[in-house]
Amino acid sequence: MLTGAGLGLKREMVAEFCDSGVPSAVQFLEVAPENWLKVSPRLARQFRELTEKVPFVCHGLSLSIGAPAPLDIDFVRQVKTFLDTHNIDLYSEHLSYCSGNAHMYDLMPIPFTQEAVTHVAERIRTVQDILERPLVIENVSYYVEAGAEMDELSFINGVLAESDCQLLLDVNNIYVNSVNHNYDPKAFLLGLDGKRTAYYHIAGHYEQAPDLLVDTHGAPVREDVWQLLQLAYETHGIHPTLLERDFNIPSTAELMVEIDKIHHTQSEVRQLGKSA
Repeated sequence: MLTGAGLGLKREMVAEFCDSGVPSAVQFLEVAPENWLKVSPRLARQFRELTEKVPFVCHGLSLSIGAPAPLDIDFVRQVKTFLDTHNIDLYSEHLSYCSGNAHMYDLMPIPFTQEAVTHVAERIRTVQDILERPLVIENVSYYVEAGAEMDELSFINGVLAESDCQLLLDVNNIYVNSVNHNYDPKAFLLGLDGKRTAYYHIAGHYEQAPDLLVDTHGAPVREDVWQLLQLAYETHGIHPTLLERDFNIPSTAELMVEIDKIHHTQSEVRQLGKSA
């Protein structure tokens, strides 16, 4: 069972964690399965060593759950084999798509329509049947609205309800979208179907302009995002929380400062008795 704070595992961390151990404050690790399906024998052995010592979750990049093209069933089966091999229960993906006539390297927003809700929910149920596990869906950052017939909040809640899936609640994505699309992040957070939350993501972003934030995962978490995380704990409960850092990766000691802040925030909310 996941608890506490987790960290996204990057290949440059593997040797250190195998040699010195995963820091005790890191209670689980997260990887994109696509990055580990085909690796060198040495790296595969190191990865297996870590999965035997620390709980893992998987956060995918290329399922393309919202695409109009048929699901890549062979890929879903590969993911299931990977999850089974490493005894990983949680597999999450983005509420977006990244394929059409070819695979794209960006996560594209799904139109906020009832037709898209039904389409995505059906595909989620199919994936869950193959995986024999829940598919956890993440609210994503986006920069344009394509053919919206409802708001983002209604779309996310509609997908969660119709598919009966779980939520990976990305706090930074709420904050980034609230600035880029001019809405109240606290009201959005309060409106989410938070009882479905499996775990949280928190990350840093880049301010390109006062009204344009870019979800880079390449900087420390901003104070406004920490405050939103605390509200999430108070509103939707204290769930495992993962620090994402994909670029400009600092030393492990620097990352532990933010991991410790996750633990501190969780403890503070518990002590105040505010957790849902």
